[in-house]
Amino acid sequence: MPDSESSPPTTWTYTSLSEVETAALGAAVGHAARAGAVIALVGNLGAGKTRLTRAVAKALEVDEKLVTSPTFVLIQEYDGRLPVFHFDTYRLGSVDEFLDLGVEEYFEAGGVCLIEWADRVAGVLPDDVLRIEIDITGESTRVFKFAAHGPIAQSILNDVTRNVADAHKEG
Repeated sequence: MPDSESSPPTTWTYTSLSEVETAALGAAVGHAARAGAVIALVGNLGAGKTRLTRAVAKALEVDEKLVTSPTFVLIQEYDGRLPVFHFDTYRLGSVDEFLDLGVEEYFEAGGVCLIEWADRVAGVLPDDVLRIEIDITGESTRVFKFAAHGPIAQSILNDVTRNVADAHKEG
């Protein structure tokens, strides 16, 4: 974590040692989320993309029980403090299928877009995107690699790093 005089991070890595810590990280992302945020989630099957999405959505005042992987319907919409648009590109055959969902309209709808398997459609994501790569390191341990591209993503990342650091000081 840089000191207050250095420039804010564009990348950040967080190691979660439990599902509780992963949920807390997702909550920090949700609390920091702003209208127009696009969050690209990347990771293998079982990495925790949907679990993280559920925690983000809960922090955005969405009933977490409603948040499931949209693998078969491709997109789920949830009402919360901000609208939440949850995409899953796993079963898409092409980037064109993703574009046919009307994703540009979702990106501009003033909500928070969470895209699972975002690496499959990375070339058509907006320039302002927060990429979160999730690596499985154990049964319930994960490494989250954040990369902020653009001012909205950078603002979210700044808030997340500050809030997680503050939580560790208190804990």
